[in-house]
Amino acid sequence: MIRILTDSASDITPAEAALLGVTIVPLNVTLEDGAVLRDGLDITGDEYYSLLASCNKLPTTSQPSPELFAAEYAAAKAAGDEMVVITLSGQLSGTMQAARIGADMAEYEAVQFVDSETVCLAEALLVRLAVQLRDEGRDAAAIAAALEQAKRHLHLVAVIDDLKYLRKGGRLPAAVAIAGGMLGIKPLITIKEGKVAMAGKARGLPGAYVALFKKVEELGGVNEALGYVTAYSAAPREVEPIRRYCTQNLSLKAPYVARIGCVIGTHAGPGAFGIAFFDALPDEPAKA
Repeated sequence: MIRILTDSASDITPAEAALLGVTIVPLNVTLEDGAVLRDGLDITGDEYYSLLASCNKLPTTSQPSPELFAAEYAAAKAAGDEMVVITLSGQLSGTMQAARIGADMAEYEAVQFVDSETVCLAEALLVRLAVQLRDEGRDAAAIAAALEQAKRHLHLVAVIDDLKYLRKGGRLPAAVAIAGGMLGIKPLITIKEGKVAMAGKARGLPGAYVALFKKVEELGGVNEALGYVTAYSAAPREVEPIRRYCTQNLSLKAPYVARIGCVIGTHAGPGAFGIAFFDALPDEPAKA
């Protein structure tokens, strides 16, 4: 059997993971009072974003321990199963390193590692593609090879209401954050070569939505066959204009809607929203 394991930065909920047949290893969030929360398990989204907006010191995030991964590998090894492990970008977290160390600890070799080179809703799309390929009967090596090709076509574009969270978390240079924080300017971010990068900027929310739609077109459009996801941190209404654009202007099926979880939300902040999709350019990723 092929087991698929990912981390909680994919923002796949426990209920969704159960339906997909995927195992989630949680990252951690440490609050300013020292309390440690397991991402996706110990606090609701509403509670966390209320806390985040009022905190004096930004919570810190950390990767899972190698021991958590080792326990999953030991179970797979005992069952004679192969595993595909998909993590958030290694440029942004040590989660992949912890996953590899865990494999050494468990002396487990039947594992394929895939650095998604992205986060959040885009990482979740890659996981969902892995599930599709597993259900089609692919082995672990074939799934990993297909994902490596697919991620070249995978995009995440998000609007950030306030860049101070990315700056405080060290995910964005201070100079870029200050420039993006000009009065009325809403920055667009993306993940480029595994790192957070500016994708554009617009004045006010209406302009931000237009800029996001243009960026989707620039990146090759949405490959509907492979699905796409919209996500928000604090308010579901923030993705409604994206849904209307995709269904009415692009004539696509309605997107899957997700919530940005604690780990990614710590850095994106309340008011963030975005879209993740595979582009519709040649060299279809699922054909690998």
